[in-house]
Amino acid sequence: MHHLTLFIIAGYLFTLLVLSRIVGGTHDNDAFFRGNRQSPWWAVAFGMLGASISGITFVSVPGMVMGVQMTYLQMCLGFILGYFLVAFLLLPIYYRMNLTTIYTYLDHRFGFSAYKTGASFFFLSKLLGASIRLYLVCVILQNLIFDSYHIPFWLNTFIVLVFIWLYTRNSGIKTIVWSDCLQTVVLLTALVLIIYQLVSQMNLGFRDAVAAIRENPMSHIFEFEDTHGKQYFWKQFISGIFTVVVMTGLDQDMMQKNLTCRTLKQSQLNMCVNGLLYTPVNFLFLCLGVLMVMFYQHTGMEFPAKTDELLPTLCASGHLGQAALIFFTLGITAAAFSSADSALASLTTCCCVDILQKPDDERLRKLVHPLIAVCFLGFILLVRAVNSTSVIDAVYTVCSYTYGPLLGLFAFGLFTRLQPRGKWVPVVCLISPFLCYLLDTLTYEHFHYKFGYELLLCNGAITFLGLLLASAKFRANDAGGNRNV
Repeated sequence: MHHLTLFIIAGYLFTLLVLSRIVGGTHDNDAFFRGNRQSPWWAVAFGMLGASISGITFVSVPGMVMGVQMTYLQMCLGFILGYFLVAFLLLPIYYRMNLTTIYTYLDHRFGFSAYKTGASFFFLSKLLGASIRLYLVCVILQNLIFDSYHIPFWLNTFIVLVFIWLYTRNSGIKTIVWSDCLQTVVLLTALVLIIYQLVSQMNLGFRDAVAAIRENPMSHIFEFEDTHGKQYFWKQFISGIFTVVVMTGLDQDMMQKNLTCRTLKQSQLNMCVNGLLYTPVNFLFLCLGVLMVMFYQHTGMEFPAKTDELLPTLCASGHLGQAALIFFTLGITAAAFSSADSALASLTTCCCVDILQKPDDERLRKLVHPLIAVCFLGFILLVRAVNSTSVIDAVYTVCSYTYGPLLGLFAFGLFTRLQPRGKWVPVVCLISPFLCYLLDTLTYEHFHYKFGYELLLCNGAITFLGLLLASAKFRANDAGGNRNV
């Protein structure tokens, strides 16, 4: 079984390499950073669907049903409106300014210090977050496959990163647009086939499965009663809107693909279609979660300690046959690659364009690209050495706090004409996350209210207020060296 799984994974990786050769074309920086602005909108939309679903999402979302039922869909409904806001509020600005990286907007609007602050926040957050996500997937692959061959973890991670570097090294985002399409097909196929295996093993027809999911208490979606709870509808819905605005619209990783479309209208169409597809796909993941719980109960299997382990444990148990393990391994590999490859490309772009400010230097880009991969490897091995879930949780918490200042910066630039004093911008952006942490801690201690995703809004609001206090009393277009956008 392990031989077959490994052979299929190797075939999949080889297919990615062949695809990169076919679609790569030119190898210049414009192809690597912007895809020569020639990507079909439908390819970007479909590929972004897979890129939005990381390997962690692949195992975490199904397990959510045991804790919060299907209430995650409330947030997904907010995602739809968030994608439309990105399409019609942010994309027109990015296209009008002909940007390669979206943080260049901050340079035009506020000046050099804001520009460097925004780019640095993204670089640090994406490097840490992407490394952790890839680490967790590599752990799953290690347990499922590589341990049986006595391949050490460091070599497993090294092989994965080498393959990602190989198929992205020449044309970068131009290749990733198409490789993400392939990976989305693999991911969705794996999802559907695992669901099919579950339904078949429980001797359910399609209508019986739909009825069983509908009647199960875990299929509960809307929560309007517990206003203090994290799953209250309006908290989830509004948080979903701003999560997409920040995690997609203000994230170079996600926006770099959108900026490869030929025209603004095509990019907007891609964004809207992607937003409409995201909710039904997550609904399928949640349906998988309900069916898994039913299967555990049906067979008398012992539930794992963590809900994230529901799917890996089930697939590895053999109850669903060899096919389920192969589907799961392929699906999680595709999900991991579709998020890691674009993270590697976007970090390379950010480093060359924003931090080193040498967008035309191909030799520099070819040097930075593997160095970022080495940083991934180093951080993953460091986390492995520490081997502490508290460290992983802490890194995720840090990453979640860093997007709030980006929200405040862009909101201040879009909705005011004020110009903050340059030296205060980094100070405000650094203080805001700490104030949010204190706010979250104190409100829980004194009022037993625990912030959820809405903490992102508080973070952005505090940054906005700080920039307001740091602003000079003149309009941005009167500030020397700044331009209207």
